[in-house]
Amino acid sequence: MKFFCKLNQIISSVSEILLKLHSAHGLVYLKDQDQPIIAFNPSNYLVYQNNQFKYFKINANNLYEMMDKFTIDNFPQFHPLENIQVSTTFSGGYIGFISYDYAAKQFVSSKERSQPAFYLGQYESFLKQQDDGWYFYSHSNNAKQQLNELEILLSQPIKTENLVLSQACHSRWSKSQYADAFQRIQDYILAGDCYQINLTQEFTTSCKGELLSRAEELWNLTDAPYAGYLKLDDFELLSCSPELFIEFNQKQLITRPIKGTMPRFADPKLDALSKQKLQSSEKDQAENVMIVDLLRNDLSVYAETGSVKTTKLFEIESFNQVHHMVSEIEARLKPEVHPFEVLMSALPGGSITGAPKIRAMQIIDELEGAPRGAYCGSLGYFNFDGSGRWNILIRSIQKFQDELSVWAGGGITIASDCDAEYQECFDKVSAMLNLLNTWQLKD
Repeated sequence: MKFFCKLNQIISSVSEILLKLHSAHGLVYLKDQDQPIIAFNPSNYLVYQNNQFKYFKINANNLYEMMDKFTIDNFPQFHPLENIQVSTTFSGGYIGFISYDYAAKQFVSSKERSQPAFYLGQYESFLKQQDDGWYFYSHSNNAKQQLNELEILLSQPIKTENLVLSQACHSRWSKSQYADAFQRIQDYILAGDCYQINLTQEFTTSCKGELLSRAEELWNLTDAPYAGYLKLDDFELLSCSPELFIEFNQKQLITRPIKGTMPRFADPKLDALSKQKLQSSEKDQAENVMIVDLLRNDLSVYAETGSVKTTKLFEIESFNQVHHMVSEIEARLKPEVHPFEVLMSALPGGSITGAPKIRAMQIIDELEGAPRGAYCGSLGYFNFDGSGRWNILIRSIQKFQDELSVWAGGGITIASDCDAEYQECFDKVSAMLNLLNTWQLKD
């Protein structure tokens, strides 16, 4: 690290920094398991939108210039260190997101939204929260100039337009439409096409203002370990995700799929009962182990022989609104394997597709009726040494221009009950929807 310095400004919250930097290009925040980082103004970046890639690089005049020639296979570039880090945290590198639609297109002919579907920026300077405040870190040659400009921005008053909804978020599906899709999945299972499908539904509304203006309230509500935010022009992505997709710690991989959900209750006895019900649910265990097997298979393609191990199975983790059943798989990468290749080939994550994976995605594309966009994709980072951490974009909100959407779903198996699966969607996002709906435009 060439330069680091504690900020002079006293900052009360993550959202205060983000709101003061809201006009910065490629603004991104990752909670990253309570190791928060904020970055903006990447030195170069790659974005995919409307079926084409564009590559931009900052020039001598500090302006972004679109480059005619680039090779995605050479972006990002890593320089592995000899000493393996004990834990992964961002220290300069590449941050971005991959949408479900972009990831799925390598397997199926899936539809895409007009919003950005892939973004990866190279960030040489960033902010990191320490116990005694926020610090500025930089690999850049003009780090001191960047710090001065940052301090000026942070001293300015906040100038953002609060998000307001034109109407309450509403589901694209009625319950009968959900039931029809559920039954078609049961038919596919009985026909032998698949044995699990992650069926999701979208809640949408139109809106004005910036999603970022409401971010802190949503993060306080969910308290999710893989929360985050990304802004690209008129596209905003806000993650309240509890799910890790893949952690890269040099050549060691960890993935922690979530399958199995029960609601939380204010009454301690009811809450304990709900947790115990999930713990002992044979249906949820069966659903969870299907995805564990799928992810073991995905990782084994790039892992050293015999290194893929299930280190945790059917553990219960409790979040603000729900209890989740979580398992963990570890593997060691073959020496010649590029981490970015692993990420791209393993996406979309098995926990949000179903199994077998390719047929599950084909059925999803047929039944859901609209592309998912960023939802069920991944948001995260790679350090310059190839270590990094990427989430699964569940419990997440995307805003493109004046349209806002939230999704929720769950795994459907032969043992699933339609009413229970439909309710599970609301168990996962009802608190978020209720909060969003308080921001409706008043007459």
